[in-house]
This record gives sequence, structure tokens and C-alpha cells, in this order.
Amino acid sequence: MSESVDHTQEHATLTLPSGQVVELPVVEGTEKERAVDIAGLRQKTGYITLDDGYTNTGSCESKITFIDGEKGILRYRGYPIQEIAKRCSFIETAQLVIWGELPTPEERSYFSDILTENSALPEDFRRHFAGFPVHAHPMSILSAMINALQSYDLPNMIIDSDEEFQRVAATLISKVRTIAAAAYKSSIGEPIMYPRYDLRYVENFLHMMFSRPYRDYVPSAEATAALNLFLLLHADHEQNCSTSTVRMVASGQANLYASVAAGVCALWGPLHGGANQAVMEMLTLIRDSGMTAQDYLARVKDRSTGIRLMGFGHRVYRSFDPRALLLKDACDKLLNSMNIVDPRLDIARELEEVALADDYFASRKLYPNVDFYSGIILTALGIPTEMFTVVFAIGRMPGWIAHWKEIHDNPASRIYRPRQIYVGSPEREWVNRFQRDKGNTTQGFIIPEELRAKLSS
Repeated sequence: MSESVDHTQEHATLTLPSGQVVELPVVEGTEKERAVDIAGLRQKTGYITLDDGYTNTGSCESKITFIDGEKGILRYRGYPIQEIAKRCSFIETAQLVIWGELPTPEERSYFSDILTENSALPEDFRRHFAGFPVHAHPMSILSAMINALQSYDLPNMIIDSDEEFQRVAATLISKVRTIAAAAYKSSIGEPIMYPRYDLRYVENFLHMMFSRPYRDYVPSAEATAALNLFLLLHADHEQNCSTSTVRMVASGQANLYASVAAGVCALWGPLHGGANQAVMEMLTLIRDSGMTAQDYLARVKDRSTGIRLMGFGHRVYRSFDPRALLLKDACDKLLNSMNIVDPRLDIARELEEVALADDYFASRKLYPNVDFYSGIILTALGIPTEMFTVVFAIGRMPGWIAHWKEIHDNPASRIYRPRQIYVGSPEREWVNRFQRDKGNTTQGFIIPEELRAKLSS
């Protein structure tokens, strides 16, 4: 159990329909979060709890990230995100998230050296990119390549020392950006660029994304700062879909590469990592339709239209997402420093201004979230929408690694195995294949009409 959690003697009482009374321990975290510990409920009573989507379920105890959605608080290892954003690079943030403390100058320098030394992909590994179709989605390439990378970097699949973990963590953080940029280059038919020894983490990623042979891309200071901020703000966010997936896979003692590759797949969904792509698709729709921001928001308020305001509101935060406030400032600085001709960016600014002034959205606590501004920033940097979730994965890699480590280092860790409430058919008699009539056809299975007669004969 976590040393920072106080397991008090206080109990909650549950009375079951049979009249059985069960006392359940109350657990309190360092930030006064309270939970009822139901670990022994099924053993004592035969009952389980039902919480579809795990909205009210604490799946673990963790020391990594604290969120208070009502107050708009986000902290990594106890440090407010505002302080981290002001004072840290993405790499320092990664060290904090994974190892629990801010790095010393020596630790920071040594970790940077490991990242640099492990940034290039093995030559025979690079050939795998040619095996994907030209228009393969970069997320499918990223997930597959991380799994394949394990065969090169961790042939024994077991991390048996702190030094080995440190090397593997650095390898993943470093190579994920190299794989991401290579996936992009492959998808547009351009040569894959090698990382440069003299560039820092963010600059190196932008170099590999946008440089061409004999024509190097040199990012502006504002572009580098904006992307650095994007990455560190996405480094971890408690038990979200992809992080919970990483922990689920890790609980079966899967290796680090397999676990984070599963996280990539979970992140791919439009309700998770793909949300900022949905923002840009909304802005594109407004641009192409000729609507004004006021027109679009009027349609959003008319629920019969089914139109949604993407990039506003958050499942956790009931006030401003603190990451959104930080990205808004970076977004303004970036756009003001660049001569970008993209009407969608002007529409985004107008949409934000009009929505924030509208009581309809304010009363529902629908404020711009991190996805609204991050989509604008990535677009301004020239990163295409199909790469948005890939860049998100680069930022989230330290958090996934940290959660894998938390599972791996806990001697009391058990494999995750949720229960369910079965609501299907009760036991029934077997029906012989030739006695099955149309009333027993498979639900949802479709046979084309032109083939039905042939199959029935």
C-alpha cells in the first residue's frame, strides 16, 4: 500500500436486502479524498458493485498525479501544473513523473545524454516502415512499431534492475518521437530523417518531421516553447482510458513495450486522444459551410440538430481545465509570432470569445478544454490532423511508463480482473443445426439477399 495513504479505522455500513450488515473500511488519501474499500465485499457477501464506465470506482492507489476537477487543480507528484509549465522542460517533467522527484542538474544532464544516444532507430528496424501501405494511419504504425521495438531493445522481456529500467524508459521516450516522425514521413512518401545529435528533444522531433535532405527545418523559439508545453501538459492525467489500459496490461506482468503499445491503441479513440482532431474538423466544417461562430453556437444550443461544441467541457473538470489556461496563453503567443493564413484559426478565436460570453455555456460549465487549444497549436505548427493523437502519445509516454513502474514495483500487485453482471439468456437447450429456423437467426448477422437462396439450398 502507498505510504502516503492513511487507512483509518473508520468504516461505512452497508445493509443488504437479506438484512446482512457489512462494515467496509473507509480510505483517505493525502488530499482528503475518501473512498469505501470494497475489496472484501464479494468474499463476505457474494455481492459486487456495479459501476458502468468506472465513473465512481477507484481502481488503484497512486502517487503520480492528483486532480481536483471541481477546483481546477492538477499536480504531478505534488507540484502544481502551473509551476511545472513555468519552470520545466518536457524531459525534466518526464523524470519527475517517472521517478517522483525533480532531477538534479547531474541527473538531468545524464538522462538527456541517454535520450540522445538512444534516439536513432536500428537500420534493419527502419525497413519495417516500408511494409505498411502508403496511407496507413500513423497511430497504427506507432503501436505496431513500439511492439516491434521490444525485440530489438529488450530481447529478454524482463527488466531486472533499476539501471535497465532507466535505459528502457529513456529508449521509449526518445524513440517514440523518432518512430512518430518516421511514420509521418512514410505516409507522405518522403525520406525518413535521422535525429540530430546537437538538437534538444522538441527541436529534434520537429526536425525529423519537417526537414528534407539538404533543407533543414529550423523551428522558431515560439514553436518550440508551444510544443514543449503541449507535451509536458499531457505527460499524465490520472486514471484516464489509455493509462488504465496500460495498468490493466501491466498487471498481467506484460513487458513495458507491450503495455504502452496497448496505451497507444486506447488513446486512438475520438473520445480520448482524438478529441483535438474533432476540434479541427468542427472548425473546418464552420469554414466550409460559411457559417459564423454565432450561427454554429445557435445550432449547438438547438439540441434537435445533434451538433456538438467540440473542445469545450471535460469529464473531470467542472471549471476551467488548468492545462487549457496555460495552452491558451501559448496559443496566443504562437499565433501572434507567425504569419499564418488559415481561416480556421480566426474562427477558433471567435468561437472561444462568443461561447465564453454566452450564459448558456457558462451555466453548464462548458469552458474551452485542453483539446480546443492543442488542436489550434498543432495546426499552426504544420502538424496534420492525423498526427495529432501521435503527438499526444509522445507527451503521454512518461505517464504510461510511470504507471507501469508503479505496478511493477508493487510486490502486492495483482492481475486486474473486473467482475460483471450477466444480463444475457439463462441456460437453454441446444438446437440442432438443421432444426434452426429463421426465428433463431444470429442477431445482427447480415446475409446479402442474392446469396440467401443459394445458401439455403
